[in-house]
Amino acid sequence: MSDDGTTGDGTSDDGPAVVAAVEAVAERIEAERDHLTQLDSAIGDADHGGNMARGWAEAADAARDLDDADAETVAKTVGKTLMGEVGGASGPLFGGSLVFAAAELDEGITPETAVAFAETYLEKVEDRGDARVGDQTMVDALTPAVHTFKKSIETDDLPPIEALAKAVDAAERGVAFTVPIRARKGRASYLGWRSVGHQDPGATSALFILEELLAVAAARLDVDVPETDATSPTIPDEDPDEASDDPAPEDD
Repeated sequence: MSDDGTTGDGTSDDGPAVVAAVEAVAERIEAERDHLTQLDSAIGDADHGGNMARGWAEAADAARDLDDADAETVAKTVGKTLMGEVGGASGPLFGGSLVFAAAELDEGITPETAVAFAETYLEKVEDRGDARVGDQTMVDALTPAVHTFKKSIETDDLPPIEALAKAVDAAERGVAFTVPIRARKGRASYLGWRSVGHQDPGATSALFILEELLAVAAARLDVDVPETDATSPTIPDEDPDEASDDPAPEDD
């Protein structure tokens, strides 16, 4: 794997990297099972934690059982497993979307294929859930994460590991955004205004997954997780001293 966080040429290291990421996600979701259940019990049917933990545990087993699989095969296998093992809407959303997005990794993991993967995944989640930003769903975490990742790679020309760190920060902000808004999709929408004040469990799971992807990438590169945020470095803050020196516009 190169210094920028990718193999760059679709080499066999891609598959093991994805397997390691899936294993890390499975461990994290299991550790957060009770927390996710508590979140879901407030606005749903209290099964999100158990369903996700079971599904990701099975997905990790399925990924480990593959022989010398490439990134696309691992991702597709994980997606299909999640579809079969995770109940409710989460199976198609997390798993079905992954099956479609996996095709973007047919040439390995590069900055370009990673962006394409992220965009396709978000598009499929939106389509399957018929959800947009502001509906209090996982889309509220994924959308800022994907947009930030894409801009960091394509416009700001940042190393992928830093771009991913920014995406995680954006997702964290998105999760916080779900708390003060009213749910408009899923079981939580039946609560109407009573859904306000509750953190969405799906968005929270998405954040946990992204955090583990970042941690695994940093570990495989043997670097610290970058300390950054979702602020773009290409749009610097205006210097207040310089701004005060500008002449006031003249009246017409």
